[in-house]
Amino acid sequence: MPLTSPPPAADEQERARVQRRTLRAVVLAQVLGGAGLAAGVTVGALLAQEMLGTEGLAGLPTALFTLGSALTAYLVGRVSQRAGRRVGLGLGFLAGGAGAAGVVVAAAVDSVPLLLVALLVYGAGTATNLQARYAGTDLAAPAARGKAISVALVSTTVGAVAGPNLVEPLGDLATGLGLPALAGPFLLAAVAYTAAGAALFALLRPDPLLLARRLDAATATRSVAAGATGPAAPTGRPRPGRGAYVGATVMVLTQVTMVAIMTMTPVHMRHHHHGLGDVGMVIGLHIAAMYLPSPLTGLLVDRLGRTAVAAASGAVLLAAGVTAAVAPGDSLPLTVLALVLLGLGWNLGLISGTALVVDATTTADRPRVQGSIDVLVALSGAAGGVLSGVVVDAAGFAALSLGGGVLALALVPVLAWARPRAAV
Repeated sequence: MPLTSPPPAADEQERARVQRRTLRAVVLAQVLGGAGLAAGVTVGALLAQEMLGTEGLAGLPTALFTLGSALTAYLVGRVSQRAGRRVGLGLGFLAGGAGAAGVVVAAAVDSVPLLLVALLVYGAGTATNLQARYAGTDLAAPAARGKAISVALVSTTVGAVAGPNLVEPLGDLATGLGLPALAGPFLLAAVAYTAAGAALFALLRPDPLLLARRLDAATATRSVAAGATGPAAPTGRPRPGRGAYVGATVMVLTQVTMVAIMTMTPVHMRHHHHGLGDVGMVIGLHIAAMYLPSPLTGLLVDRLGRTAVAAASGAVLLAAGVTAAVAPGDSLPLTVLALVLLGLGWNLGLISGTALVVDATTTADRPRVQGSIDVLVALSGAAGGVLSGVVVDAAGFAALSLGGGVLALALVPVLAWARPRAAV
């Protein structure tokens, strides 16, 4: 009986060819997206403190754009499920660009309500930047998924590190345009996110998710034609494997710890008379540690297993929290060390958790499940951002840092409990 689907060799050639093209498109978008997300991380809390006139609400910007990230993660997941990665990710980045432009306008007219709405929309860029890592895995072989995730994440480093270190020149540019200096990084974010969306619309062809579904269907058709037997196909909506829940837990705990400590570090530094240049350098190195180790982390995830790397992330985040708690406020080197460890711990947790989720899902339900999990991750970050200002106001930066580190260490017993039942 002749088959209408391509032979397996042709399928694998097409998969490999499109995977290479997909990774190139994702790399370009992540470079641009990294520059966009750096604005909120670096000066969001400072801008809110300046416009709201209180430190207790300094964590509000992080909470808002993380809340917007949660909503966008859900929407991008649903749109990608129906129309593919190109449409879902492209629209997400464009929304982030519109939000960044709104922040600039809010700062120019000193409108707090507009600032709050714009920060919410700006969060779309953060969510999309993270969701793009999944696009690199749709066509990747299971043994190379950690590597594929790492390629997407490490590409973010270029823009994400450059952004914070451009705080002062971007501030000068904004001042020259008659805008507040802290609006400068959001000018860059508006351009960068918009360009990332345009790049994905233009270059992510064919769509990796839609192609993966077609190739999977062709493989199933050949199996039936050849008389292959196996377990009956499930009916109704596919359910993710247990590893998806383990991966979600890993990403949630690492996100809470990272966002809480990172959000209040610029405010803590300003209290101890560090300039904007120092703040930009510390956050830039932190973001470098979040993304630059990705190739090594991806290799470790593929070679040592997902749960081993996730457990390591808990230990590194604890070290970050302890270092931040004991470091004198005027010690720039120890602050750098704490934030670098914080970024590294987050990187280990994100890549290992993402790999667990991808392993436990299929192309039929992957975007929907991934979007739902990223909603939880974003909401946990929003909670961390909001509570960070409250905790620092009530108990100090050291208490916040130590508490975050201890929370991250909870990963170890969770993984020990789940290890016999989760794929590694």
